Amino acid sequence: MHVHVLPFGILKESLGSDPFALDLPRGATVADLLASLVARAPVVESLGIAVSVNAEYADRRQILLENDEIGLLPPVSGGATPDAPLRAAESVFIRLTRDPIQADLLVAAAKQGEDGAVIVFDGIVRNNSRGRRTLYLDYEAYEEMATKQMNELAAEALTRFGVRNVAIVHRLGRLQVGETSVLIIVSSAHRGKAYEASRWLIDTLKKTVPIWKKETFVDGAVWADGEPFPPGYAVEGIDGPAA
Repeated sequence: MHVHVLPFGILKESLGSDPFALDLPRGATVADLLASLVARAPVVESLGIAVSVNAEYADRRQILLENDEIGLLPPVSGGATPDAPLRAAESVFIRLTRDPIQADLLVAAAKQGEDGAVIVFDGIVRNNSRGRRTLYLDYEAYEEMATKQMNELAAEALTRFGVRNVAIVHRLGRLQVGETSVLIIVSSAHRGKAYEASRWLIDTLKKTVPIWKKETFVDGAVWADGEPFPPGYAVEGIDGPAA
């Protein structure tokens, strides 16, 4: 059977930037697929990667089917029409965009009469990283899966923290120093809940949403090291078939 493999982030440098088809025996698992790729790209075995099947995180035992879409996801760095307005009736607003993020307009739109606080996390591109001067950043995403994951995070924040509204906007493509890369806005009657939800959202997004960052410096370029996936996300046992 054939499956379609989509490498992301640093894996594109070892496996190629384009999706490719892989022939596997029927009944093959995620672990079988990864084992077949190790010889082609040993980095697959050492990164602590996660795997998606049809835009859902999968474990090593999952059985693959004809024409499944397999995402190979290194640790993350860490849609809809980008210029759509934020509406007062929305409790969740999610966007991936290649246009500059209009933070002031989005924050103003997030404020409603019942809110006692609007907490804003505005992540911006700084001019240095690890002692090296930064020229610009490039962000890429597995867009279908990233949008879905961001919606799930926002919905969970509403119920977990009891806030009224969550907006998450993430920039893709090339960003210059000083530009906003990710904007998270939490609206709530109470500031404590809004603070807690905002911190949880950015911390969880940086670990689980498939968005990657490539940093270009005056003396070279690297894919940013991502944080390890939370327990249950990264696949294990790449060197052999699933038990």
